[in-house]
Amino acid sequence: MWLDPLFSSDVLQDAVAMLLTFGVSLAWLRLMDGLAHRGMIEARLSRKVIHIGTGPLFVLCWNLFSSSPTARLWAAAVPLAITLQFIAVGLGWMKDEAAVKAMTRHGNPREILFGPLFYGLVFVACTLAFWKTSAVGIIGLMILCGGDGLADIVGRRWGRARLPWNSTKSWLGSAAMFLGGFVFALAFVAAFNALEVLEPALEMTSATGKIALISLAAAIVESLPLSDVDNLTITGTAIALGGILF
Repeated sequence: MWLDPLFSSDVLQDAVAMLLTFGVSLAWLRLMDGLAHRGMIEARLSRKVIHIGTGPLFVLCWNLFSSSPTARLWAAAVPLAITLQFIAVGLGWMKDEAAVKAMTRHGNPREILFGPLFYGLVFVACTLAFWKTSAVGIIGLMILCGGDGLADIVGRRWGRARLPWNSTKSWLGSAAMFLGGFVFALAFVAAFNALEVLEPALEMTSATGKIALISLAAAIVESLPLSDVDNLTITGTAIALGGILF
């Protein structure tokens, strides 16, 4: 879309868009890896900053691609390549101390085979299944990034009152999950709608209420004691409900 005036060939445009998207994503990851490796940001915080920032950057880059039916394949290649790297590091086939420090809780490379791996797989799946014309995929990914990421940061730093059904989570963390997911999802849906990318175009007053409901459901699911799979359960809940409402 944004590169359309520069290219007459969809294939060339999508190839360039893929390289630009990969460059942006890799630069962000390496920046956070480097800060964590040098002790300039604590590992747990860097992990969540990566979680919050990577997805929105990637989704924004969707607008670099053409309207070709194969554009989503080129775009999905970016999180797929990064996910394959996660697998290689997690299984010990590749050494990447900076990535391990930035993306794990305890410095064990195999931890990457859970949360970070599932995060990457979710982005591959949503890119292929929904792409930029669907609000459902955007909502699912943005609730995962903005909601889940902020829930951990806010809950661990300021959450005192614990949930009665899950002592590892707090009311404040769940509130941050709802508000972060709602704000991120609404902002990106509104932006893509204003750019006339979504098909069909949305009436934003109605869409806002639906996004709030989806964010609430995702926050409830995030609060459950489901260790290591919340990247899957949160996104799955948002997509399932989004598919009904949109």
